[in-house]
Amino acid sequence: QVQLVESGGGLVQPGGSLRLSCAASGSGFSINAMGWHRQAPGKERVLVATIISDGRTNYADSVKGRFTISRDNAKNTVYLQMNTLKPEDTAVYFCNAQVKKYGGTFYTSYWGQGTQVTVSS
Repeated sequence: QVQLVESGGGLVQPGGSLRLSCAASGSGFSINAMGWHRQAPGKERVLVATIISDGRTNYADSVKGRFTISRDNAKNTVYLQMNTLKPEDTAVYFCNAQVKKYGGTFYTSYWGQGTQVTVSS
């Protein structure tokens, strides 16, 4: 009943920008946190940024000052604006949402399929 659909990945030169979007589709649910994780080849998946329904945000130190996470609660959509991109930002970026069905008692994590971001000259 819940699907996360991502868009916006691609190839960009160092110093460039990309904007990722992730929309949660379905009905009969509420979302607490939404966010982005990334996984570079041969590395563990790590948190990039999260945003709670009340607007609170968290960022990995490596992206602070360059990335901005935002969300549109009415559209169940989260965005990641990525500026001043560096080669070390190259990774598969995964959207995540904590979802609770109406009447439920706990949240379940859902993941998008991942979108490739490559920063290279």
